[in-house]
Amino acid sequence: MLQHYGKNRILDYGMIILGSFIIGYAIKNVIDPVRMVTGGVSGFAVIFNALFAIPLWVTNTVLNIPLFILTYLVKGWKFMVRTLISTVALSLALYIIPEAPLIGDGDMLLSALFGGIITGVGTGLVFMNRATTGGTDMLAAVIQHYMRHRSVAQILMVLDGLVVLCGALIFGVNAALYAVITVYLISKISDAMIDGLKFSKIIYILSENNNEIARRILEEMGRGATALKARGMYTGEEKEMLFCVLGHREVPQIKDIIYEIDPRAFVIVSNANEVTGEGFLENYRE
Repeated sequence: MLQHYGKNRILDYGMIILGSFIIGYAIKNVIDPVRMVTGGVSGFAVIFNALFAIPLWVTNTVLNIPLFILTYLVKGWKFMVRTLISTVALSLALYIIPEAPLIGDGDMLLSALFGGIITGVGTGLVFMNRATTGGTDMLAAVIQHYMRHRSVAQILMVLDGLVVLCGALIFGVNAALYAVITVYLISKISDAMIDGLKFSKIIYILSENNNEIARRILEEMGRGATALKARGMYTGEEKEMLFCVLGHREVPQIKDIIYEIDPRAFVIVSNANEVTGEGFLENYRE
């Protein structure tokens, strides 16, 4: 168990570093060449680079220091370890990745679209492994500690919007409007990556052949089912309802099993935003 846990943690750190380098590439070769301020410390880095020729990695490093102190006080050292790795990796990426703009001719729309897509993928990888890239990412995680009903990505979209407004004062409204597209894509893509990993289906089954359905689900799909006591309020009749959680790709198979056994079965399928435990996400914690 400890050996598996250690390997899992190393994989997490590897994904954090990979995500940070993806973000670094997007900032240096998609966003910065068109002077687009997309939010966060990286947004300030673009501004300072344009106004004072300060390297991107220097601004990213210096501005993160007070935010690290705040995060340490709220989230603790264990959270800081992952974020520290990500922040160092991002600064290193901004330093060592060569300047080779991906989009030619300064096309703002393509830069906004692909900057958002690439950064969103990198941000998603970092968030999925319980870290942030520092900056407003880290501040968003601190705020989310007190606002559990909001995701980190949603809070980050608001904070980055404020930074975009600062960029509008420097580079003009047009650049800021394109940056809004990038910020929106980053939020949506990173959220989709996080939710997509955890996404499952819940299925409720009312049938006269529950035992046979449950047996087939176990034998053919390797999934368990739980019988819940239910009572029809119209008839007052006591019944059993099967409850099963499975991956979204397994829904067609389980429906085939149900309707093959009982074409008149009453079936409800709904979404489960997160499922942890045997057969789904394993809940490893540091």
